[in-house]
Amino acid sequence: MKPMNQVKTDLALRRTNVRRIAANIKKDWDLYLALLPGIAFLLVFKYTPMYGIIIAFKDFNIFQGMAESSWAGFKHFERLFSSSAFWQVLHNTLIISVYKILFLFPLPIIIAIMMNELKNALFKRTVQTIVYLPHFLSWVIVSGLFIDLLSVNGGLVNKLIVSLGGEPIRFFLDNSIFRSVLITSAGWKEIGWNSIIYLAAMSSIDPQLYEAAKIDGAGKWKQILHVTLPGLTPIILLMFILRLGAILEAGTEQILVMYNPGVYNVADVIGTYVYRVGLGEQNYSFSTAVGLFESVIAFSLIITGNWLSRKYLQRGIW
Repeated sequence: MKPMNQVKTDLALRRTNVRRIAANIKKDWDLYLALLPGIAFLLVFKYTPMYGIIIAFKDFNIFQGMAESSWAGFKHFERLFSSSAFWQVLHNTLIISVYKILFLFPLPIIIAIMMNELKNALFKRTVQTIVYLPHFLSWVIVSGLFIDLLSVNGGLVNKLIVSLGGEPIRFFLDNSIFRSVLITSAGWKEIGWNSIIYLAAMSSIDPQLYEAAKIDGAGKWKQILHVTLPGLTPIILLMFILRLGAILEAGTEQILVMYNPGVYNVADVIGTYVYRVGLGEQNYSFSTAVGLFESVIAFSLIITGNWLSRKYLQRGIW
């Protein structure tokens, strides 16, 4: 039991905090009012659907609804972890995501640094437009473009290979090549757009740091190494932690429009697996269990990544 004096002190502090909060709301009521639509959006579209998580613990029947469907406990999770197909899907997801991090994560940083060094404004805007444009194309269009380019029958790339005396390559049917097609197409579509974040971060670097580096005799390369990159470190760290949290999202929409049964064993990822099992086989409980597993792992990775970052680099998201 707390002493009476301590209890009174705690109550006084709580009243003071409540009055302070009320005063802040009264002072900036218009800002808090503007915040309401965003909060309502999160509640309706992000938090309310979480109720559907219980489907993973039920034998969900679409005609009975969530409330009337019978409880199944951890049956679907037991099936999940004992399924060889799921472990193959998880392996594919991790491989594709790691490849995208290794090969695609550094490229927007490099492109942003290169564009930042361009002095001709017209040329710089032209390059920016060209590298940003693919982001605005849907994956259906991008898939069609790459199919036309890489097709065995009439594809431009295979025509070039044949003209040089080689054999046509089945890019969309060869298990050893298809992942490379996924990485290349994802890079072509998103690298330019992702570089915007780093360009914006570079604009906040103090120009006096570059001038000081020049006075000390630093050339362009050393300025990038000792001024630009350290200035970009916080945003690079933030983007890496967020990308780490999305490691089980290997690009569902992209793969869904580009793959085929011939490459399922190297390209079927968690997202496409959930789509096929949940909608194709109407096994909603099992697909929800898979999705919940993915979400828990993603949350754990973000927490772990931020903890490691704060421990070893003294920086983090929070």
